[in-house]
Amino acid sequence: MTSSNNRLRNIGNRVVGAGQPVYVTGEIGINHNGDLENAFALIDAAADAGCDGVKFQKRTPEICTPRDQWEIERDTPWGRMTYIDYRHRVEFDEEQYAAIDAYSKKRGIDWFASPWDVQSVEFLEEFDVPAYKVASASLTDDELLRAMRATGRTVILSTGMSTPRQIRHAVEVLGSENILLCHATSTYPAKAEELNLRMIHTLQAEYPNVPIGYSGHETGLQTTLAAVALGATFIERHITLDRAMWGSDQAASVEPGGLQRLVRDIRVVEESLGDGVKKVYDSELGPMKKLRRVAGVVAEEQARESESVPA
Repeated sequence: MTSSNNRLRNIGNRVVGAGQPVYVTGEIGINHNGDLENAFALIDAAADAGCDGVKFQKRTPEICTPRDQWEIERDTPWGRMTYIDYRHRVEFDEEQYAAIDAYSKKRGIDWFASPWDVQSVEFLEEFDVPAYKVASASLTDDELLRAMRATGRTVILSTGMSTPRQIRHAVEVLGSENILLCHATSTYPAKAEELNLRMIHTLQAEYPNVPIGYSGHETGLQTTLAAVALGATFIERHITLDRAMWGSDQAASVEPGGLQRLVRDIRVVEESLGDGVKKVYDSELGPMKKLRRVAGVVAEEQARESESVPA
């Protein structure tokens, strides 16, 4: 549910927004390839790296797969099968999500999902998820947005492949009081010159009462750290056990070792940002005394401040 401060949002027991630690999500998506053990291993990787949450994708295949694509055959790791059979193969059922729910609780990490249809929202409601994520591809699906809004949960909206007008409309449908916006470029993997990270500032200016995050699909880690430096309060990156695994999202994903470095460096970057108020730190006084030849007004100000402190 929403925090009383309209610049803050709750995801589980975490408050997200300006002045709060960055909420880091490992996007598992369908990188588990329909294998529960892979899902557990990815939850482990995220928890071990210090992520706050992991995210899955939930679809009702018959709703989300265009009817004219159902019978198209494709090669998969499980042999040649129709596209609709493949979509079922990589979806988890209620029993498997119950296992994911239990395992995430055991590891002390949030889990939630991007529902791609209203029926999937109803499915996920059974698990009392801490938030919903709107995939960029679903930003224009008003019916789906209304279903997520009706749950009263925090909704994280990715803005890839969308125009400013489409984003404004989606915000109107969802209501701005309980959402978090994520800048994104929906290319897998995305090129550095198309990341346009300054959009974080554009969204901050246009939606001043909404926390702004970043959902990245690039290779490498440095641009995600730049997003944090620009003020992103929520970070999402696809994660994988091995980028060479079968699947369309694997190449744009972060492996466990990289995920550990990413979370570590996000914490360093956010700690280094400070509050923007210039001050002279106690740790600087020794070097100042040793290196500064002309005392200047800082020394006079400090002398006055020390004199004003009661003994």
